[in-house]
Amino acid sequence: MGIKAELIYYSKECYNSKFVSAYDGNLSARNKKGSIISTSSNTCKGRIKTSDLVKTDKNGKRIEGRKKVSTELKLHLYIYSKRKDINAVIHTHPVFASVFAVTGKALDKAYLPEVFLKFGKIPLAKYAAPSTDEVPLSIENFVMKYNAILLANHGLVTFGRTLEEAYYLTEKAEQYSQICFYASILGGAKELTLSQRKQLEMIQKSGVYK
Repeated sequence: MGIKAELIYYSKECYNSKFVSAYDGNLSARNKKGSIISTSSNTCKGRIKTSDLVKTDKNGKRIEGRKKVSTELKLHLYIYSKRKDINAVIHTHPVFASVFAVTGKALDKAYLPEVFLKFGKIPLAKYAAPSTDEVPLSIENFVMKYNAILLANHGLVTFGRTLEEAYYLTEKAEQYSQICFYASILGGAKELTLSQRKQLEMIQKSGVYK
């Protein structure tokens, strides 16, 4: 499957999973030549077509496609500029993850071993007005260490080596948000102890857990 086909596929997956609604969200991927292919502005991810994709250079200048480049592409370009290992970025507004984002709560406690091993934590970036240069700057303290970041009063951004990886990070982050939300109703989740976290760190360093 080529990059354009993958963008269409995962855009629809995000829509069908209710990670976005209406014109929400943006997906992008970097090709081998360094160009960025992304979803255009005002595009419903559930009805996206090849003509709704645009190609830009690393600075966001459009080089292919007729639709308007999303103003949110600034966030994607910033991530690509900082992380050479990253080739896909997905920005969404999943309900439960967004609940944490709008209440100013990071997902920074170690409750589930697999989440601790996969994410470490999911930090909360400070609020930034959409489409402004404040958005990429808001994640500068987290972009090198984490692959999933909550955006205060906004949503979630995940990034990976492939669109598939970035999508599954979104899916897992949203599931974890749901678990944490429901656990709070029952009196709060029980955090892993220091010794349990150290054991997980040893497992992580050993390379046994993938």
